[in-house]
Amino acid sequence: MSGTFVGMPVFPPPTHPAFPVAAHEAVRNETLRGNLRHATHTIRAKRAKAVAEVSDWAALREAGKRIKDHTLRHLDRYLVQLEEAVTAAGGTVHWAADADEANRIVTELVRQTGESEVVKVKSMATQEIGLNEALEAAGIRAYETDLAELIVQLGKDRPSHILVPAIHRNRGEIRDIFRREMGEWGRPAPEGLTDTPAELAEAARLHLREKFLRAKVGISGANFMVAETGTLVVVESEGNGRMCLTLPETLISVVGIEKTVPAWRDLEVFLQTLPRSSTAERMNPYTSTWTGTTDGDGPQTFHLVLLDNGRTDTLADEVGRQALRCIRCSACLNVCPVYERAGGHAYGSVYPGPIGAILSPQLRGTQSEIDASLPYASSLCGACYEVCPVAIDIPEVLVHLRERVVEGGEATRNGNKVLLKPAKGHAAERAAMRAARWAFSHPAALRTGQRLASRSRRLHPRTLPGPGKAWTGTRDLPAVPAEPFRDWWQRTGGGKDGAK
Repeated sequence: MSGTFVGMPVFPPPTHPAFPVAAHEAVRNETLRGNLRHATHTIRAKRAKAVAEVSDWAALREAGKRIKDHTLRHLDRYLVQLEEAVTAAGGTVHWAADADEANRIVTELVRQTGESEVVKVKSMATQEIGLNEALEAAGIRAYETDLAELIVQLGKDRPSHILVPAIHRNRGEIRDIFRREMGEWGRPAPEGLTDTPAELAEAARLHLREKFLRAKVGISGANFMVAETGTLVVVESEGNGRMCLTLPETLISVVGIEKTVPAWRDLEVFLQTLPRSSTAERMNPYTSTWTGTTDGDGPQTFHLVLLDNGRTDTLADEVGRQALRCIRCSACLNVCPVYERAGGHAYGSVYPGPIGAILSPQLRGTQSEIDASLPYASSLCGACYEVCPVAIDIPEVLVHLRERVVEGGEATRNGNKVLLKPAKGHAAERAAMRAARWAFSHPAALRTGQRLASRSRRLHPRTLPGPGKAWTGTRDLPAVPAEPFRDWWQRTGGGKDGAK
């Protein structure tokens, strides 16, 4: 895989081929497909079992949806409340409109400490803005401490899954990466390292321990922010997050504004649904919460960077805003037939899979080739909606975004209403839809067309020419019946004579 990281600043758009091009290359990689098939099938089977244990799962799902929708409707009020609570607890709040501003803020905060190294908790928000690359450009090295993120970083790779960023790697590949790269980043891999999970985990533990004990600055995201108390919450399975959140003298958290929940009691819902939907656990092994600073306990300096980066633009879309409910569980990736075959890198975003197909084009816009193609990276089977713990209707948003790509229209970018032009390459689709609209609004023309199609069906090709060639490249055209339905209905009196 390419070592070139694709960050998510709104501008400039990512330099990545359209999804069909990237996916076509990915599906030819048999090792990748094998790794993905094994991992996704295993995770989703465990998740189904864990969810089945909860008798009120549907009620929890609805409660999570309502809490998120309520918060998004009143986000302005809850963000101000959050800022006041964090400040009262001894923290400092910074507001970042986009990726560049967030990176500048974090870089300057690290520089103020005089340190040139930081340890990081797994964070989608910092990947979204390309923080590691921004820190490196400023002479600051960031060490990922999540096992999967460590594998990705050492392998000069890119994340391909929300929960398991190195899901595309097997144990043999991970062993080779550790043997080859660990020495360049710190403590080298043990001699004779094998690919057994216990040995790989021990090698990572020994490698990271010295960084935890030395680091003076930690950087994190957060799964939730409680507006009522100013509390941040990180859930994880390895304990690395706990080390990063408690040992450094300075803690900087970069969090998307949509991670806010109104009250502490709201965590009751999400701390049940998130672990079951993500790791298929009844509860997370490590749930860390912190509120500002406390003398003599934990980091003595705390900064919270509230990240927008396209979120308020997404909030302005009445259909698309439901994507902001996402709690990053990755359940939709594990059931998606498209993701299972194409893998995460084909999406050109740190948010792959079904949720990425609706979130990335809204955060970044649909102007680039990759973002215009993402709403089509789905079969619309609906499996993603069925497993979503906050009931995001991903197929609905996909269709909504497809309309935006093909037709253009009004959207919000950088807080301003703009008129989007239709994306290139969809002229034939627009013409076909307009022709269909005209035909369906003129019954006589539709009836004539149906009869003509039936009478000439022996002459019909099995594949389409021109723009339709790609659609029929893997499927035959459906056969036209010998008689239109309308004619059959009239001839049989609506089937009353028993004709079939």
